[in-house]
Amino acid sequence: MQLGACGTSRAYRTPISSATHRQNIQPRVRFAERTLASRTASRGKGHPRVGAGKATPVTSKPANKTATPKPLELEPGSASPLGASPAGGGVNFALAAPHATAVTLCLYNADNSPLQELKLHKTGEVWHGLVDGLPLSGILYGYRVSGAEGPDSPYRWDDTRVLLDPYARLVAGRARFGQRDEREGFQERLGSLFRGTFDFEAEPFDWGPGEETGRPDIATKDLVIYELPLRCFTASPTSGLPEGQRGGFLGLKDKIPHLKELGINAVELLPLFEYDELEFQRSPNPRDHMVNVWGYSHLSFFAPMSRFAADGGGPLAADRELKETVKALHAAGIQVIVDVVYNHTAEGGDDDPYLLSWRGIDAGVYYQQDPASHAILNFSGCGNTVAANHPLVQDQILTSLRWWVEEYHVDGFRFDLAPCLCRGQDGEPLATPPAIEAMSKDPMLSKVKLIAEPWDLGLYMVGSFPNWDSWKEWNGQYRDDVRRFIKGDAGFKQKFATRLAGSSDLYNYNKRKASDSINFVIAHDGFTLADSVAYNEKHNDANGEFNRDGTNDNFSWNCGVEGETSDPGVLALRARQMRNLHLALMLSQGTPMILAGDEYAQTRHGNNNYYGHDTELTHYDWEKLEEAKQSGWFRFYAGLIHFRTGHPLLGRDEFLGPEDVTWHESSWEDPESRFLAFTLHDRGQGGGDIYAAFNAHGFSVDVDLPLPPPGQRWARVVDTNLPSPRDFTPGGNKGVDPRYNIQCFSSIMLLAVPVE
Repeated sequence: MQLGACGTSRAYRTPISSATHRQNIQPRVRFAERTLASRTASRGKGHPRVGAGKATPVTSKPANKTATPKPLELEPGSASPLGASPAGGGVNFALAAPHATAVTLCLYNADNSPLQELKLHKTGEVWHGLVDGLPLSGILYGYRVSGAEGPDSPYRWDDTRVLLDPYARLVAGRARFGQRDEREGFQERLGSLFRGTFDFEAEPFDWGPGEETGRPDIATKDLVIYELPLRCFTASPTSGLPEGQRGGFLGLKDKIPHLKELGINAVELLPLFEYDELEFQRSPNPRDHMVNVWGYSHLSFFAPMSRFAADGGGPLAADRELKETVKALHAAGIQVIVDVVYNHTAEGGDDDPYLLSWRGIDAGVYYQQDPASHAILNFSGCGNTVAANHPLVQDQILTSLRWWVEEYHVDGFRFDLAPCLCRGQDGEPLATPPAIEAMSKDPMLSKVKLIAEPWDLGLYMVGSFPNWDSWKEWNGQYRDDVRRFIKGDAGFKQKFATRLAGSSDLYNYNKRKASDSINFVIAHDGFTLADSVAYNEKHNDANGEFNRDGTNDNFSWNCGVEGETSDPGVLALRARQMRNLHLALMLSQGTPMILAGDEYAQTRHGNNNYYGHDTELTHYDWEKLEEAKQSGWFRFYAGLIHFRTGHPLLGRDEFLGPEDVTWHESSWEDPESRFLAFTLHDRGQGGGDIYAAFNAHGFSVDVDLPLPPPGQRWARVVDTNLPSPRDFTPGGNKGVDPRYNIQCFSSIMLLAVPVE
């Protein structure tokens, strides 16, 4: 995760070590709803119509859509399913609020003008009612929830506030990303309006004749994952897209040819749940210049981000365009993994909260609390922690996950701060967390990719996350050890070898696999690849927190000069180090993940926590990509990805045994040794033996190469010291001498090919 995008200043990053935690928690900006009277007085028309087809501004109220000539009648309806659903000539509403004393359904027209309020019935823990004759589209809704207990209780009641339905499948808010409009009803400190909505009249999406059985069936071991902040990917004018399509779902769809050229076969999209990108601008504060481009501050578990729709199309357009994009990615053989945030919500903590949804519905159920003081606990760094293992909350999370698999056809999930989901109602860690166990054994969810970010503000569970032999993990230890060896730190050779071999020290138990380790050197939170070889220190002054946010433990090396330089020697060394890091990742057993933008060496000028900048600092620069193609960097970067996916020795579930690898090493115990060489053996898998050597010394090393298999010779595929195009030779060059000089801070990869 990252820092600050929840409204509370948090270290939104992947921890560099188990000892590193989020820091500098700041009070979040208060966001309150207006009363119905004040909201009605200040609202104008122009809120998007949420109905079939593209959303359009409402300028009139047809009687059959947005206005009803007589009062609506409420029938008892049903306590299930939760949320809004068509039933009996109207719409059924159901909300789980076990400790509430009353729940009022608040209905609005498409322009957000009040329509009617109706008291719901209660059965067990659920409040419900069927509104007979309610239009099946063009309606917005929310709830007022009342309770008896006071502020010293687990609850945070306030029935002057209209709350968002946690089960709303679509959410309506402002129309365009980062642009306030009249329809959102923004008021300083109180924030913006977000309402649940639906369209039960829209035609079902046409997934095509082969989608259900023809989704890309790619084993985890064969994946190369491309982590992608959706907004940043095509927001720049350099994307070549019409302005209305930039930074959204259709922008990603348009760039599928680039993904194919790059060679990846899975995208891991930063959160797609509805969120308020202008949350930092609710009131004056040091971060009120920022716009949340990452999305780790959601308003809903179900609704896709409405402002990722083209041309301000609204929630229904976002729903359709997300499906179009997933369908197109699948047709291109690319799986879709979604980063999901079930560890906290946007409602903040007790120091500066706002009632948006869960908090006002039943805070004692939805949030982890101190059992004595009832203070909401903060293991996320964002002010609150969802009580994922309460039965009602667990059911909501599992229903949400199934919804994204069934409705949007996603292929897996990456769980932000997953250890938060391993805690009980009082925040104590659970040895067998019910929510994680239920996902692992669910007939649907157990068949998709489940990836944990295995740390939170207090727990570091790399290699020990509860997994039922089905979970994968972001391997933060991999990143740390690879970075430290490549930059020449002493004493990391054995650890580097262990990471290259699949991290058996972490994952070789029970039925776990080498591919359960999601290997990465670079992720969205932290330095880019280019910055990891150009900066020793973070430079986050633009974030408004006096450079206190973001991690200090980057394990980076500036190669002699901090930041930008024209020194040819420094630039050459940086280029070698980027190649070395990428080669190590592509050679490692486990499942590699890369970050969008590294294929053209994107820089953020040392900012390692860029969550709040919707500017050139974070936007993917498509013109720079073309420059990288001319310089040869893209050729090297993409070429190695294609080499990995095409070679059977580099994608396996099994951990390496003595018959699989030979380590050409006699000084494992020497902490000053910074040279490692090994051979992967082709035992019938195909592709040929691979020899690789990494020299992290400040001097060159002459190596006597091992003999290739009989009837074969060594051909050089990679030498990171050579200029492009000689740095990467697909299929290998014409041959190498038996003794090879490996330059300082460089690496090579040779391939055994038949003697001609």
